[in-house]
Amino acid sequence: MLEKALSGSTRYRAWVGGLLLVILVGVGFYVRQFNEGLGITGMSRDVTWGFYIAQFTFLVGVAASAVMLVIPYYLHHYKAFGKITILGEFLAIGAVTMCLLFILADLGQPMRAMNVILHPTPNSVLFWDMVVLNGYLFLNLLVGWTTLTAEKKGLPSPKWIKPFIYLSVPWAVSIHTVTAFLYAGLPGRGFWLTAVMAPRFLTSAFAAGPALLILLALLVRKLTKFDPGKEQIQTLGTIVAYALPLNLFLLACEVFTVFYSNIPDHKLHFQYLYFGLHGHNALVPWMWTSVALAVGAVVLLVNPGTRRNETLLAWACGMTFVATWIDKGLGMISGGFVPNPLEEITEYWPTLPEALIALGIWAIGALIVTVLYKVAVAVREQELA
Repeated sequence: MLEKALSGSTRYRAWVGGLLLVILVGVGFYVRQFNEGLGITGMSRDVTWGFYIAQFTFLVGVAASAVMLVIPYYLHHYKAFGKITILGEFLAIGAVTMCLLFILADLGQPMRAMNVILHPTPNSVLFWDMVVLNGYLFLNLLVGWTTLTAEKKGLPSPKWIKPFIYLSVPWAVSIHTVTAFLYAGLPGRGFWLTAVMAPRFLTSAFAAGPALLILLALLVRKLTKFDPGKEQIQTLGTIVAYALPLNLFLLACEVFTVFYSNIPDHKLHFQYLYFGLHGHNALVPWMWTSVALAVGAVVLLVNPGTRRNETLLAWACGMTFVATWIDKGLGMISGGFVPNPLEEITEYWPTLPEALIALGIWAIGALIVTVLYKVAVAVREQELA
């Protein structure tokens, strides 16, 4: 079926060509990082996780969001999601691939990844993160490709695939939970030392992932003959309408706990992110932009009238995606490292090579999703013919 991705319109070839160009630029800067080391990034002794790990953290959530389609369709027999579940699974494949590439980029030398395999340490959360990420990638590849192949032949999915589908549900939750434990298990970092880290990660994932899927579904409808369905898009919009306010509520719980209990070390991180600290305020405009976009998106999503309007829904989804990206892709990591446990401030901002390598990895993910969606849409169009 992959041969279906080799042909397409001029617009499709231009899009793929553009992605390949961005990937080429990213690879070029990665070769420079490989030769010169992580010194070309903005990371330092005080900020040892930067833009790469921040993108990894955000994209794990996007990958995990596929479960919001799998649960209603396979466990509750919500047949309407049968048309778009494959889109969620293929989005998860692209997102998990990007997660793994961001980890490799953060390691500096990719050979270091072999240490996790050759010298496994089950008492390390990082070891389990590798297990769940690779396992989730395998499950989505297996389930997505098998069900699509069966659909192409006009047959129901084989029975042997169902245990893997059911297994993918807790597995999706586990990838973001284990990632949250990477942070919550560091007692020296007050910003991350919270029991609601995993629930907060999951709620932001279940907002950002379906929001991106809605945007992709609207794009598929506009560019192809396949219509993912109005009901399906509206149901996804309802999921985002529940998840995003819940994410803001958990953030408010964090703020209340830290400031009402007056924990000095924990307050400094929030002060740095939202008001600046001792003249260091690089992230302040970003964090307030995130809050404003999230609140605006909630207003549009919880109102059934605006949610049913697909133009406003698309705006709300775009605002949700950007707001959660800023929160997890910028603030979450820097806010945990700044200030350091000695209350000294070393600000972090990604350098140009770091940003271009990250952009190249995003382009690889976009290319994977483009190719997989091209195949899936071609099969759907074949069914319509």
